Amino acid sequence: MEKKILITGASGLVGTRLTELLVDQGYEVCHLGRSKKSGKIKSFVWNIETGAFDKSALAGVTSIIHLAGAGVADKRWTKKRKQEILQSRIKSTALLFDVLKNTAHGVESIVSASAIGYYGFSESDEVFTEDAESGIGFLADVTKHWEHEVDKFNLLNLRMVKLRIGIVLSDEGGALVQMAMPIKLGVGSPLATGKQFLSWIHIDDLCLMFIKAIEDTRMRGAFNATTAWASNRELTSAIAKVVHKPIWLPNVPAFMLRLIVGEMADMIINGSKVTSQKIQQLGFIPKYPSLQSVLINLLHK
Repeated sequence: MEKKILITGASGLVGTRLTELLVDQGYEVCHLGRSKKSGKIKSFVWNIETGAFDKSALAGVTSIIHLAGAGVADKRWTKKRKQEILQSRIKSTALLFDVLKNTAHGVESIVSASAIGYYGFSESDEVFTEDAESGIGFLADVTKHWEHEVDKFNLLNLRMVKLRIGIVLSDEGGALVQMAMPIKLGVGSPLATGKQFLSWIHIDDLCLMFIKAIEDTRMRGAFNATTAWASNRELTSAIAKVVHKPIWLPNVPAFMLRLIVGEMADMIINGSKVTSQKIQQLGFIPKYPSLQSVLINLLHK
C-alpha cells in the first residue's frame, strides 16, 4: 500500500526539506497549516485557536509528522512570546489528538518533533541519553509540557515517536546561516566562553531520521536527533576554515548577547552534549557524520 504522509507545520525549514525528500522517495505528501497553499503539494487548513480542522486532510493518511509550533528563535522572548511558543505546541498537539480520537481514520503512526532543550543546559561533560530526566529552564519546561501532550497519542493505540532535535545545520536558514554571516564578513568570533557544547545535525540527516521513524516499526517513544557535538569555539573555527576567513576578534561577552537578544541568549551561551546512539543502534547511519563533511556540503556552493 502506498504510504501517504500528512505534515503539520510544513512551511518551516525542516518541513520544506522533509517534503522534498519524501516526494523524492515516492511518498504522497499533504500539508496541514493555517492557510491553504497553492502548488504541487495538496494543503488543508486548521485553526488551533478555534479548533477548526478540515478532516478531509486525513483521507488515506497512514502517518502524521507533527512539526507545528511557533519558532523558538524567531522573536525576542517577551512574556507574550513565551506563551505563544508554549501554547502553539500544546494546543496544536491537543487538537490533533482530539480529531484522531473522534474521527474514523487509517493513521498508524505519528512522529512528533521535540527538542534537546528537554534536558536543559549543562556545563559539565554529562552526555544525555533519552533516559535522562528533564532539565530546568524555559526551553526544558516547554519541551516537557509539549511531550506530555504528544504522549497521549499512546492512548489511541498509535505508534508514537518523539524526535528530540538538536541544532539543525542548513544553508537555507537557522543557526549555521546566522553564524556564518559575520565570519564571511571577517568579523566572526566565538560567543560567550566559546566552551559551550552545541549538539548538531545536518538537516538532511534529520529528515532521514523522520523518514526512518515512519518506516521502522521498532521505533517508539523518544529518540535524540543529533549527530555529534562541538564547542562554540570549534564550530566557529571550522566555519572560518571552510570559508577561508580568519577569526581575530575576541569572544563576544555573554552580557552583551543578553543585552542584544535578552533571555533568548540562553540558547547561545549554554549548551549540552546529546547522543543519538539509540537510533544508530537501530541502523541509522548519518550521511554527514563529521562537522567538516557538513560544512563542506553546506558552505561550498
